[in-house]
Amino acid sequence: QSRVTPASTFKIPLATMGYDAGILKDANTPVMAFRKGDPDWGGANWTRATDPANWMRFSVVWYSQRITHAMGAAELTRYARTFGYGNADFTGDAGENNGLDRAWIGSSLKVSPREQVAFLCKLVLGTLPVDKAAMANTHAIVENRATDGWVVHGKTGTAYPRHQNRSFDYARGWGWYVGWAEREGRTLVFAQLTQARERTSGSPGMLTMEAFLREWPSLAAPFKP
Repeated sequence: QSRVTPASTFKIPLATMGYDAGILKDANTPVMAFRKGDPDWGGANWTRATDPANWMRFSVVWYSQRITHAMGAAELTRYARTFGYGNADFTGDAGENNGLDRAWIGSSLKVSPREQVAFLCKLVLGTLPVDKAAMANTHAIVENRATDGWVVHGKTGTAYPRHQNRSFDYARGWGWYVGWAEREGRTLVFAQLTQARERTSGSPGMLTMEAFLREWPSLAAPFKP
């Protein structure tokens, strides 16, 4: 029940918001162009024109920022509250006025694993208070993987705590993997959260996903149709 930063797992509710608000249209629309000064630490996939499907696939931060700026903090807060998504706090870092750029990245927005699961259940069941097409379009762009007869739809997230001097604590990174898995008419919703004890060679989010998928056959065994 502990709340921490959602990091890039926030892209799932943000996509739902964006589709419902009409900012996003489908998996391929709109295409947005990279601009000088946009976050580019994600490599080549972050420095080219991007559509919603590739935004989700490659976790492109600046595309998220275009959506949040188009919506504004008040609307983001309203949606998050109606979704029951964590503390719905988009103020950002204290005194920095950067909520629309990084509230969900180790900053003010916080959500617990249980709240992630509750939100995802509503998304999968189609019961969020948004247009049905917004939920269907979000479902369509979340990346999926086949394992042990299941199709696992999920999103990773990585973020690092900040020290008082605003440097990052790379030895205590959070790793998320959240989503749902489908097999023969059965759907299971999941949220996996880890926090590192030392600096890792890979991102905590990717390491969390890889460990989760390795464990998935035993986790899902009691629920096979």
